[in-house]
Amino acid sequence: MPNTRPAAPETDLNFLLSWASHALATEQTAGLADLGITPRAHCVLYKALEGDHTQRELADMCGLDKTTMVVTMDELEQAGLAERRPSATDRRARIIHVTAKGLKVVAAANKIVEGIQDDVLSSLPARQREAFTGALVTLVNDRLASLVPCERPPRRPSAK
Repeated sequence: MPNTRPAAPETDLNFLLSWASHALATEQTAGLADLGITPRAHCVLYKALEGDHTQRELADMCGLDKTTMVVTMDELEQAGLAERRPSATDRRARIIHVTAKGLKVVAAANKIVEGIQDDVLSSLPARQREAFTGALVTLVNDRLASLVPCERPPRRPSAK
């Protein structure tokens, strides 16, 4: 595989995290293509299995805006992988339910995603792997847990 990574300073945290995210998302997109889903769709299906969540809750859990979530759910419903069901507690809300076909796709997708992540992390020695993932979890749950107010926030890249 040719190196398509542009040169950047080794200490440019934004570039390093952005490139790593883009490269991983691209590899996962390619890996999931045969299943007919994207990493975004996989996230929605995977998180929907955790319990009865509304479309809005799942959008928040997957870091999706409202429009992207609607498009993603439309695609999942058309493919027969998920469906919107009325909420028992809020007639305006819809609970996302994963279908039997969706369960099979999620199981296959989980294996693909886990394999890619294991392969990527295997390029690091075990100690570095644990430190790296632990540090990312700490950053995301602490200092980078919420977005600062910004007049023109950057768009998140699509996983499709």
